[in-house]
Amino acid sequence: MQHALRAEPDWAQAIKVPVVITLYFWLIKIMATTVGETAADYLSVDLHFGLVATSAVMTVLFFVVLAAQMRATRYIPWLYWLTVTLISVVGTLVTDNLTDQFGVPLPVSTGLFAVALLATFVLWWRSERSLSIHSVTRGRRETFYWAAILFTFALGTAGGDLAAERLQLGYALSALLFGGAIAATAAAFYVFKASPVVTFWIAYILTRPLGATFGDWLSKPLAESGLGLGTMATSALFLAAIVLLVLYLTTSRRDAARV
Repeated sequence: MQHALRAEPDWAQAIKVPVVITLYFWLIKIMATTVGETAADYLSVDLHFGLVATSAVMTVLFFVVLAAQMRATRYIPWLYWLTVTLISVVGTLVTDNLTDQFGVPLPVSTGLFAVALLATFVLWWRSERSLSIHSVTRGRRETFYWAAILFTFALGTAGGDLAAERLQLGYALSALLFGGAIAATAAAFYVFKASPVVTFWIAYILTRPLGATFGDWLSKPLAESGLGLGTMATSALFLAAIVLLVLYLTTSRRDAARV
């Protein structure tokens, strides 16, 4: 889905998100989801901040960055991807709080977030008549966009945990299954010419459980079917990779408006 989304020069500069969806977009997205999973665990468990305190601090930080993103008049790579990374952490914490603090079963939370995401898409479509990333400009459209992104992260976290833990598929097998689903979605777009908007959002949703289960596989101890890298090392590794790729996109403008 690398070349699915391109904008016309006369209006592309008003878009608040990446205009050209490249391989870099999907790499950063998957790594951001991995960081969302491992960083949340590192802060709340390894540093003993606790789930409630971690959730409060990260939510405030996210809304501060989101406000800056919403005020921006154009796509700024580092600000956009910082928002995505933080919303990944917050989405993880939302699911974790429902599971650990309120005892909501994973099948229930997965269903709730799926319904919430579907409702967001319906309201977005009725209001703007488009779910395309090309339509994401300042104001109401960007609000719908970030609401959808939050629910994709919460849904992906719940779905990933449901597959890996509740259904006992394990982290490695779950990552392979979600990766296969993404490959099938890409094939639907490239081979069968499926809708670029539909395949984009399906892939976006699936990259969350892929990144989450991959992060758990890397960070969890060997006794829990992981590789034992730990949450700090895994988070630091992927954050460094994200920073390098975002720096590249900032200088090359590979995913920005071409005028």
